[in-house]
Amino acid sequence: MNRIEETFRRLSAAGETALVGFVTAGDPDAERSLAVCAALCAGGVDVLELGVPFSDPTADGPVIQRAAARALAAGTDLAAVLHMARRLRAGHSVPIVLFSYYNPILAYGAEAFHRDALEAGADGVLIVDLPPEESAELTSRWPDRRLALIRLTTPTTPPGRMRAIAASASGFIYHVSRLGVTGGRGPDLTGIERQVAALRAVSTLPVCVGFGIAQPEEAAAVGRLADGVVVGSAFVQTIAEAADDPGLAERVRRQAERLKGALPRKQ
Repeated sequence: MNRIEETFRRLSAAGETALVGFVTAGDPDAERSLAVCAALCAGGVDVLELGVPFSDPTADGPVIQRAAARALAAGTDLAAVLHMARRLRAGHSVPIVLFSYYNPILAYGAEAFHRDALEAGADGVLIVDLPPEESAELTSRWPDRRLALIRLTTPTTPPGRMRAIAASASGFIYHVSRLGVTGGRGPDLTGIERQVAALRAVSTLPVCVGFGIAQPEEAAAVGRLADGVVVGSAFVQTIAEAADDPGLAERVRRQAERLKGALPRKQ
């Protein structure tokens, strides 16, 4: 059992909903990004997603696209993200998920990525553009399953496809709340409720819902339906607006506290 599994078991036993926080690693630079991540952990984030900046982030909206561009301009690559994870792990026990497109991992090498991610203290990986049918070229070269493989589902994923996706997933399932890219309008609660129920019918993994969740009231509404709520663009926007503010980390910590505090407790 890795830290992701332990965290969701603990939260479930306590009747808590998980807050999963995403930031683009290295935005606006390595040191400020590290301080922001530490602040998120202090503010109550239960799982931290470190986005690996990529030059063609097709699933991301303008806010995260610009963050990736800033991080790349600051010299952030996959090796730098792993170094950041290692530094975070030295002081924090929050599970770390590496959120990436496939190209950086392919270039890094399957075996080397698995080895170095675990050595850095990462607990899982989510690869946006690597469907189950094409992932064996990566996972067949991993010696074990200690690194959780987070899978994605969308509003158009049918039950049969959900079952196939869940069969190769571990850690949790990330359900994309709506079609389109990250950021933008709020969540479709009716659709989320229907899709989360369908996922729970085919998998015992926790279901976390993301895309379009920015405000505490939105997080609360989605948290009543899912095991976890993913917030990304809202944190990234705060970083963009306050990058040169000495109080940036504290601002992000308070933002995380408000979101975590809004999440419902379950019976």
